[in-house]
Amino acid sequence: MAEAILSVSDIHKSFGALKASDGISLDLFPGEIHALIGPNGAGKSTLIKQIAGGLKPDSGRVHFCGQDVTTLNVPERARMGLARTFQISALAMSFTVLENVMLGCVGEARGVFSFFRPVMTHPGLLKRAHAALDRVALRDFADVTTSELSHGQRRQLEVAVALTLNPTAFLMDEPMAGLGAEGSKALTDLLAELKQEAPILLVEHDMDAVFALADRISVLVYGKIIATGSVDDIRSNADVRSAYLGEEDEA
Repeated sequence: MAEAILSVSDIHKSFGALKASDGISLDLFPGEIHALIGPNGAGKSTLIKQIAGGLKPDSGRVHFCGQDVTTLNVPERARMGLARTFQISALAMSFTVLENVMLGCVGEARGVFSFFRPVMTHPGLLKRAHAALDRVALRDFADVTTSELSHGQRRQLEVAVALTLNPTAFLMDEPMAGLGAEGSKALTDLLAELKQEAPILLVEHDMDAVFALADRISVLVYGKIIATGSVDDIRSNADVRSAYLGEEDEA
């Protein structure tokens, strides 16, 4: 069996008396989408922050590509190929679509370029940016101001920015949030394709998308993983149905 690209071991994180992460362990293998689901307040976003490097766990370890990255910050983990998309868009709305993707290229270039405007004419980075836009079907929108995009197109753009990191793995925090049926279908198709390049740890409330995409699912409730398994395993798990799936319409 292949080694896990990402491994979280016995992560604990408390905020006062609240245990947001209570001994969480999970892993992500090449070629898979591992979905993390759970009710609001379960601790999903807190866990993603700890995996991405934005929040330090009280105890436990995070390993990525065979290295202990527990003490590394967000940029350091990103440079190793851990790419994240956000629950709330982090795009520069006054920039064009191409400029947002070029910002991702500059970040991946590790600060080699001192000024942004000269970068916009750099042939190598332009080629990479356009290739990323091609992957998410936004090439024709390169010169459009990001604020003019639909919500679904902004989600696609976030993925394009992440692609400029040449990612080894994706962390995706509710990418389907706010999308209609057409947007969800387009993004579902894209993620199913992307997992062959880089596996995806997917936090998502859209259970139709989760069941369509996930190779494995972990269910987080009150800071604890209560079950991990295939789609069929999770569908038939009585504890999961009681704790979460029966409430999915309210999530």
